Parts: sequence; structure tokens; C-alpha cells
Amino acid sequence: MVARVRGQLMVPAGAIVLALLVGAVIIILTSPLATGGFDPTLPLVTYWAIVQGSLLSVNGLIDTLVSATPLILVGLSVGFCFKAGLFNIGGQGQFLTGAVTAAAVGGVLSGAPPFIAAPIAILAAMAMGAVYGLIPGFLKAFTGAHEVVTTIMLNYIAIQLVAFLIQGPLRAEGSSFARSADVGNSAIPVIINMAGGHQAHLGIIFPFIAAAIIWWVLYRTTIGFEIRTVGANPDAARYAGMRPRLLIVLAMSVAGLLGGLAGASEILGVSGYMPAAYSTNVGFDAITVALLGRVHPLGIVFAGLLLGAMRAGAGLMQIQAGVPVQMIDVLQGVILFFLAADIVVRRVFRIHAAAGGVEELSTVTGTYGGKTTASQP
Repeated sequence: MVARVRGQLMVPAGAIVLALLVGAVIIILTSPLATGGFDPTLPLVTYWAIVQGSLLSVNGLIDTLVSATPLILVGLSVGFCFKAGLFNIGGQGQFLTGAVTAAAVGGVLSGAPPFIAAPIAILAAMAMGAVYGLIPGFLKAFTGAHEVVTTIMLNYIAIQLVAFLIQGPLRAEGSSFARSADVGNSAIPVIINMAGGHQAHLGIIFPFIAAAIIWWVLYRTTIGFEIRTVGANPDAARYAGMRPRLLIVLAMSVAGLLGGLAGASEILGVSGYMPAAYSTNVGFDAITVALLGRVHPLGIVFAGLLLGAMRAGAGLMQIQAGVPVQMIDVLQGVILFFLAADIVVRRVFRIHAAAGGVEELSTVTGTYGGKTTASQP
């Protein structure tokens, strides 16, 4: 057991180490632009500022948890689909449809009692996210349309749908720019309120509850066993009498539900309204979270906290080190690169080929080439 856990941790840890080294090289080479001179110690200053800004103060910890909340939820969405052998790139669309639903329902119920308004808005967002996830799941199961293609297209549809709704029927009266009405009493309650606008809302517990539920479903229920079996070997699952069509639709719907919950947590817990030009990369960031967490719910939680900490410390990094906040995106991209090209990590750190792999990814690759079709009964 210990050896297995260590094997699962070695590749992600190696990817992080290599990403930090690559980031250090980039920071050193560009140090004349940041400090006016060549500074080989700038990476140390940069990384220490990230730690200070995210972990070494109450405000930093609050910002880390708030930043990690949508990353973990959508990361669980991506990871759950990976377990079913599906590649859900539609986290952004599911997030946005959930967010705009939370904004709409929250605005309508802004004057209702908080203990009624907030739960209804959250549930509505989850339901809309589930419906938006069901669409590519249904298309995959009954037409063979690959979820990679359909979810990407649905992401763009969601972006334009949000812009249309916020600029049109959901636009707040008298607002100076296109945005929805304030959610008012539909807001998720604030549990910690620090000086300087650092607030922790009750929604920061959602990812931990969701991770526990997803773990229980995957590893302690019959339906979870069937989902993992379909992800590992769809043909064997079908031969054993399982129902790949139903499992695919279910997995994508659950993924959409989690994405919708993430959108609700941002609108109802952070911003309080939704602008027409709402921009987020959470769907693609969540892919990094899921792969870094080896598509295990517990690993996804820690991976989301790591990326959330990096984003929470980005501001102090720019102030103290003079390194732009976009460096966080560079580090995240390099981490994803080494996770995808894990053979590099294995060669550098001499990790055995059987350790730390994500078996379901082979199913994702196979179905994209048409080798396995879930549309068969």
C-alpha cells in the first residue's frame, strides 16, 4: 500500500520540481526586465513571495481556500469523467451555465430569506450544470460524438449565451455596465471577514464535501465500480453486462453538476453578480488539477490547494519580486506539460514505468481514435 501511494506521488512531485526549475531559468533569463539587472537569486525571492502570500498569513490562507474552491470542484468533475474513460474539457461551459443560473435565480430571490434563497440558487446552478453536462454525455452514448469535440463547442456556446443573457434579459437596471442584478440575500454566508476585503464564504467547504462524496461513490458503491470498470476497459464492462451508455450519461451529468456548483460558489460567494464579459480558465486549469491529483479525489483536493496557493500568492510575488502574475500561468502550463509527457519525469528521476500511471487515460486515447464505441448496447 505504501509503495503504491509513493508510486502515485512520484510523477506529480517530479513534474512540480521540474516546473519550478524551468520557471527558475525563465525568471533568471528575464531578470533584467524585472529588476534592471541580472539576478540569479530572483527565483528564490519569487517562490518565497508566493509562499508568504498564500500560506504564512490568515489573509493568505483565506485567499488560497477561496481560489482553490472552483479549481477543486471542476477538477473533481474532470477526474470523475477520467474514471469513466471520458475527457471532459467542458468544465468552463458547465461552470458558466451554473454561474449565470445562480446569478439569475439569486437576483430573483435577492429579497427572500437567506436560508431559502441561497440553497435554491445553488441547487438551480447545479441542475443547470448537470443538464449542460448531460448533452455531450448523451451525444457520446447514442451517436458516438466524441466528448472532446462536443464539450469544446459547448464551451463557446456558453460564453456567448452568458453575454447574451447578461446584456439582455438579465441586465441590472441602472447599471453602468452590462451585469446581472446583485444576488442580495442569495449570497453564500461569509464565515470569516478580515480587513482588506479578505473574506471566506461558507462555500469553501463544498470541495471537501464533494471530494468525500465522489470518493465514496467511486470506491464504495456498485455504480462507482461500474464507472471505473468502463473507464479501465469498456469492452470488458459491456461483456460483463454493464450499461456503458447509461454510465457515460451519468458521469457527464455528475461532472456538469460539479461544474455548476463551482460557478455558483463564485457568483454567490465572491462577486455577488455576473458581468457579461465574465472570463475564466477554470475548465482548463482543472485538467491540470485532475492530472496532478492522479484523478483521485484526495489527490485532486491537494492539487487544487496547490494551484490555489500559487494564485493567492501571485500578487505579493509581483510586488516583492517584480515578476508578473502571468508567471503562475507559465508554471501551471509547464506542470501540465510534464504530466502529459511523464516519460520525461520518469527518465529524470528514474521512476519505474508502472508507477503512478493513470490507467483511464488509455481509454480516453483509444475512444478518440474510434477503437471503442459506447454506442453499442
